[in-house]
Amino acid sequence: MTRKYFGTDGIRGLVGESPITPDFMVRLGYAAGEVLVRRAHLSPGQRPAVLIGKDTRISGYMLEASLEAGFAAAGVDVMLSGPMPTPAVAYLTRALRLQAGVVISASHNPYPDNGIKFFSGDGNKLPDAVEAEIEAQLELPMRCRASADLGKARRIDDAAGRYIEFCKSTFPNKRDLRGLKIVVDCANGAAYHIAPHVFHELGADVVAIGVNPDGLNINDMVGATSPKALQLAVKQHKADLGIAVDGDGDRLLMVDQRGNSYDGDQLLYVIARMRARQGAVPGVVGTLMSNLALQRALEAEGIAFERARVGDRYVLELLQAKGWQLGGENSGHIICLDKHTTGDALVSALQVLTAVRESDATLPELCRGLTLYPQKLVNVKVGKGFSWEANAAVGKAKEAAERELGKAGRVLLRPSGTEPVLRVMVEGEDGAKVETLAALLAESVRAAAQA
Repeated sequence: MTRKYFGTDGIRGLVGESPITPDFMVRLGYAAGEVLVRRAHLSPGQRPAVLIGKDTRISGYMLEASLEAGFAAAGVDVMLSGPMPTPAVAYLTRALRLQAGVVISASHNPYPDNGIKFFSGDGNKLPDAVEAEIEAQLELPMRCRASADLGKARRIDDAAGRYIEFCKSTFPNKRDLRGLKIVVDCANGAAYHIAPHVFHELGADVVAIGVNPDGLNINDMVGATSPKALQLAVKQHKADLGIAVDGDGDRLLMVDQRGNSYDGDQLLYVIARMRARQGAVPGVVGTLMSNLALQRALEAEGIAFERARVGDRYVLELLQAKGWQLGGENSGHIICLDKHTTGDALVSALQVLTAVRESDATLPELCRGLTLYPQKLVNVKVGKGFSWEANAAVGKAKEAAERELGKAGRVLLRPSGTEPVLRVMVEGEDGAKVETLAALLAESVRAAAQA
């Protein structure tokens, strides 16, 4: 599908620049509302309803009001949750039997960015066909229903409490977190008023950081993409573990008591290994960026491993195609389909903590079977339409690097979906060789792009 507005994870951009503007958001709300009205199978007199949640960016107020107006003009009722993690919106949309959920967030990006994600009524991301229908509707004139048919809006006061209880329900009833001291970093984002309560109510002694959002400090030197604050806090408070989420609460990073960080590949390994020993995981889905060491460690445990394109959307699609339940990205998006319909940092953290409790082992002990290979990623600026596959020099440089690595590593060239760059990734057992080969290959790409 050729997309004009929707990317692999909704619509995203710089606030004030098209399409992240109030006038576009009114039109988007109206277009999505028109599509929902057509697709809704409701009794006469009933209106479709959507839930709108957001993270803590200051622009969320403006975009929320604009979307609300557009939906109301299309005759769609709107429920407003206020700041709420992305996976919470997916859960609440399904629990409240709504037609769709909308998240206003740019995830781990800095505050000047924002974006829109949609969920269908079953808590999954919108199918491509529905996104295409919304884009087609955006090209048509915007109208307005008669006054008697306009949508209404109301706030959901208990949204946070409902989601907290849902998260807790994914942790074994026979277990608790008593005796564990955990630092929880909420990135000054959507989980600031939720994550600390989840772990505290399960018995942990919680130290919360990144819980003072001001509209401008989301992801600012805190959260899953900036682990230094968490590492320092874990050492300072002599905690057993640290848990960090990103601005919209779907990305996870953890830290042990010595301040060592654990990425999505390592945490996915811990969860998969625990489930395999319970006989409950035939296979795991990673991405093209997943570390080769993860694949080999899982296969050594008798667990099949498949790679999807980069993006949790593609991980989910492959999981559904394979009939598997567990997958994720090294960035910290982990999907446990037996627990939730989408990636959820809090649910994923509770699965890791389940492994800690079930095995009575520490996080470093649970990761002993996995030593990640050194990985070097270089972003090379290229012109629009540049194709490395069509360039003989780049192809030869890639083949030479692959020969040098042999079976002890791999090479990946991947165009970015959001920037005019080609991502050059080299990984292998020998860190020095990885650095050298990545630099040589990146220089080959750079020279070809400038030719």
